[in-house]
Amino acid sequence: MKAIKKNFETKFTGWSFITAAIMLWGGWFLSPHHVGEYLVASDFSAIDKKLWTWIWMYRIHIFGWVIMAISVFALASITFKKPYRVLIAPGIGMVVIGSITLALASAFYYNFGAWGVGNTIGKSAIEIQEFMDNILYTNQYVTCFVRFGRIFSGVGLVLLGLGLVKWKIIAIWLGWLTVLLGLAAMVVIMGIPDNFEIYKPLFHVKAIWLMLMGISILRRGVHLPEFNS
Repeated sequence: MKAIKKNFETKFTGWSFITAAIMLWGGWFLSPHHVGEYLVASDFSAIDKKLWTWIWMYRIHIFGWVIMAISVFALASITFKKPYRVLIAPGIGMVVIGSITLALASAFYYNFGAWGVGNTIGKSAIEIQEFMDNILYTNQYVTCFVRFGRIFSGVGLVLLGLGLVKWKIIAIWLGWLTVLLGLAAMVVIMGIPDNFEIYKPLFHVKAIWLMLMGISILRRGVHLPEFNS
């Protein structure tokens, strides 16, 4: 038999998924300027035009990653029992690690983007270039954070999706979407050089996935087949 769990736990989990999608997407869409893999001098002048809007949208975006980690943690709390946890727990663990890694990487662009505005205003071209050279090493390191955050999340989504499909915890098609999203993230990151533009469609698909997960959990609850221990 299948036990359908639909209570405060599932409501909190569903709304957490939806909130994460809104914050990630809203922060991105409403941001007046988007940076690439590497900060460049022209970013600072663009950011300065609407500095506080840019700062707040980046804050919202960063907390979107944090809420995403909370949402999958909440899902883990519902499904943390035999035999679901053998796939779902490690999958969610990897998604959480990936989400927090991406939040930390985003915090770099947020901090250096805002800080760079004050450090480049009124400076000569030589002084600006010196500033850019000084942050290059850190910027390069952070691109690795971004790549590994996406890969970790991808691995986690594959495991999570397989668990969702195997035990039909949510709609089968949504479970397979989770698997495909994870595989796509891994293939894109492992198969191409750093390029935020190429990965951008997957970011939007991830936001859509979060929204669909939240809606599905709110409407249908979580299906937990009962097994004898």
